[in-house]
Amino acid sequence: MNYVKVTKEGTENRIILVRIGEIALKGLNRSTFEKNLYRNLKEKLKDLGNPDIHWSQSRFYIVPVSLPFDYAAAMDAASSVFGVVSSSLAIACKSDFEEIKAIAIKAAAEKIEALRKAGVQGTIKFKVETRRGIKSFPMTSPEISAELGGVLLDEFGELTVDVNNPDFILYCEVREESFVYTDIAKAKGGMPIGSNGKACLLLSGGIDSPVAGYMVSKRGVKICAVHFFSYPYTSERAKEKVLELAKIMSNYCGEIKVMVVPYTEVQLAIHEHCRDELGTVIMRRSMMRIAETLARKNGCAALVTGESIGQVASQTMQAMYCTDAAANMPVFRPLIAMDKVDVIAIAREIGTFDTSTLPYEDCCTVFTPKHPKTRPSLEEVIEEESKYDYERLESEAVEGTEVFTCG
Repeated sequence: MNYVKVTKEGTENRIILVRIGEIALKGLNRSTFEKNLYRNLKEKLKDLGNPDIHWSQSRFYIVPVSLPFDYAAAMDAASSVFGVVSSSLAIACKSDFEEIKAIAIKAAAEKIEALRKAGVQGTIKFKVETRRGIKSFPMTSPEISAELGGVLLDEFGELTVDVNNPDFILYCEVREESFVYTDIAKAKGGMPIGSNGKACLLLSGGIDSPVAGYMVSKRGVKICAVHFFSYPYTSERAKEKVLELAKIMSNYCGEIKVMVVPYTEVQLAIHEHCRDELGTVIMRRSMMRIAETLARKNGCAALVTGESIGQVASQTMQAMYCTDAAANMPVFRPLIAMDKVDVIAIAREIGTFDTSTLPYEDCCTVFTPKHPKTRPSLEEVIEEESKYDYERLESEAVEGTEVFTCG
C-alpha cells in the first residue's frame, strides 16, 4: 500500500501505532496477510468511531476521524486482534527535527507527570531510542537520539540519562512522517484471522477446547464450532454455557458459528449395543464423523480438539489413533503436549476459565464407563461399532443440528 499521510492540520495528531510480527517476514503474498489484518482491525474498531487505518513499512496507523476519541479502548481492541504484536499511543508530526523536538518535549512532559502520579520521586531516569526509516533524513539514528536527549535534559532539570535502567524510554520513529511515544503495549501476536483457512472446533464446555480454539485461531485460522448436546442427560444450562464460551472466544477469534448437535439417540445406542469399556472411543469416532460432515458443509479443511496425550482414557495414543481413523480430514490438537496447569493459565488469560468450570456437565460425562479400555485396537472398535446403526443415527443428528451465531 502507498503511504497515506496521517497528520491533519488543526488536530492533536495523536494516533495509535500498531506493529506487526510474522507478517513482515512474508514474501510475495505479504499483502494478502496485511489486507486480512486491515479488515480485522476495521471490524474490531467499528464501534469506536470507525477510525481510518493505514499501513506502511511494517506499521499500521489508527487515525481518529474526529475527536473526542477513546484511545485507551481502541488500543485494547487492537491488542486483541491476532497479527498485532504491540501498539503505542504516539504523536505524529512532519519529519522535521524542530517539530520532532517539540513533540518530544510534550511527550516527555506527559510521561513525567504520569510517573509522578504513580509515586516516582526524585530524579527520573530516561533514554531515547530512534529508528530512522528514511535515509534522506539528514541525521542518523544515534545523532537523533543524542540531540533529543540533550533537548530533554535542558528542558527538564529532574531528568538524568540512564541507558541501562531507565524509568521511561522516549521512542522516536522517523519515516515519511515522524512518531514519538513513551510506552509500548504488548498484544496477542499470531497471524490475522482468515489468512490460513477455516477449521471446525469440537467445543465441549470444559477448560481445554476453548483454549484449543483460541490457539489455532491465533495462527490465522477462522473457526466454527460443533457442540454435542444430550438432552435431558445434559441441561439447557450446559448448552447456554457453551454459547457463552463461544461469545468470550469471539473477542479474539471473531464471530463464531456454533452448531449444536442433538446427540442423545447416538449415545443411547452406543450404550445399549456396544461393550462398555469401548464406549468412549466409539462415541469419539461418532463425533468425528458428524463434525466432519458439518465441517465440510461450512468450508472447513480440518477439525480441532482440545485433547492432550494421556489426560483421560480416550486420549491415549492408541485411543486417538482409533478416533482419527474415523475422520477423512486432518485433526489438529494444539494442546497435545501441554500440561493442564499451562492450559488453565491460558484459559484464565483469555477469560474462559470461570465459565468452563461452571458445574453443568457436557455429553462426554454421560454414560462414562467405569473401566474404559486405554489401549483399544482399531479392529475391535470397528467390530463393536457395527452393532448399531450409526450411519442413520448420525445422519439424523446432523439434520437436527441447531445453529447459533456468537460474537
